[in-house]
Amino acid sequence: MRIFEQIESQVRSYVRHFPTVFTTAKGSHLYDEQGKEFIDFFAGAGVINYGHNNPKASEALIEYIKSDGIIHGLDKATSAKKEFLETFYNTILSPRNMEYKVQFTGPTGTNAVETALKLVRMVKGRSNVISFTNGFHGLTMGSMSVTGNSFYRDEAFINRQNVTFMPYDGYFGEAVNTADYLRKFLEDSSSGVDLPAAIILETIQAEGGVNVASVKWLQDIEKICRDYDILLIVDDIQVGNGRTGNFFSFERAGINPDVITMSKSIGGGLPLALVLIKPELDQWRPGEHTGTFRGNNLAFVASTQLLSYWENTNLAEAVAYKGRILEEELTKLVDKYPELNADVRGYGMIYGLHVPMRGFCSDVSSEAFGRGLIIELAGAKDDVLKFLPPLVIEEDLLREGLNIIDESIRAVLDHRESVIKGEEL
Repeated sequence: MRIFEQIESQVRSYVRHFPTVFTTAKGSHLYDEQGKEFIDFFAGAGVINYGHNNPKASEALIEYIKSDGIIHGLDKATSAKKEFLETFYNTILSPRNMEYKVQFTGPTGTNAVETALKLVRMVKGRSNVISFTNGFHGLTMGSMSVTGNSFYRDEAFINRQNVTFMPYDGYFGEAVNTADYLRKFLEDSSSGVDLPAAIILETIQAEGGVNVASVKWLQDIEKICRDYDILLIVDDIQVGNGRTGNFFSFERAGINPDVITMSKSIGGGLPLALVLIKPELDQWRPGEHTGTFRGNNLAFVASTQLLSYWENTNLAEAVAYKGRILEEELTKLVDKYPELNADVRGYGMIYGLHVPMRGFCSDVSSEAFGRGLIIELAGAKDDVLKFLPPLVIEEDLLREGLNIIDESIRAVLDHRESVIKGEEL
């Protein structure tokens, strides 16, 4: 690991949590230089929904490269883009009766968010945007302005103007309907909250702690948008692309966003980001918003193959089934270890085990890594273990990973108890 410490910037993060050199990956496993096998409950922060090196994508990529297919094309028309657009429309949009224009942005999720924010402000001629507590939308300047966590919001570089934060669903517990709270600010001309161009939200706040918005709250927010001529942006970068069972995370609520941002798994493991725009909002002039890597032809090839998972309901049913396993097994852990005061939150195949004990989740993640499982944390205080395995993980492997979590919790508790006893002696 010396070369990474010597050459790579201090900003590196995951390598500190998982200190080994990975060499290969397949399905829901990663392997390091020593040949050690790791079960992946992280899935590249939601990039690897279809597993590492999915053969459908890998075989198509090899053939495309061997045939000298276009690798870089700016926004020129290519056969790879044509096939992707046709497949995305026929497999995803048309069956859902959804009419959107597709805008390809720079290759990361934050590029998609920046584009969405720029567009809605241009269309509405208003600069304010409403975001929510614990929201995470990226770390470039515009995206960071609508990201809530103070860890990222340094006074030296953040643009705090023209963003209003409101409480997410459940922020005050069940006693307060935060959609009504937001409506009160908008209907009061003396509230100090300017009428926004848009409201941006995640239907499940993944990085924010796996906070799941209720169907009613999402519907209430959409109603507010319609009542006040506000555009609704759904950030589906991490919890879209099948993570909740449906392709889009908002389908369960039956809402109709004006703008949808997508990245991570839509590229089949390769960099790709896009914005879905209601046709009447597509008011860009040619070249008004560009980027050297707006559209990745290799990602088009991979994504086109992986969209075949949505030609039937098999994957959606599998996600629902494995999601129930996650919920049931995590609930058992809550009951088994009452001293943790833990709670379970999640939907589909994104779940969180919230443990308010300081540093406990970090210790469990480290212990699990030593036992051959990769799992990351969420929440402003890193107090949530975030379960984000590939959607295609086998049931026995999912249960094996959950057993490692059980063993790791027990080991951390035993270690802490021994430390306390040692201090007493």
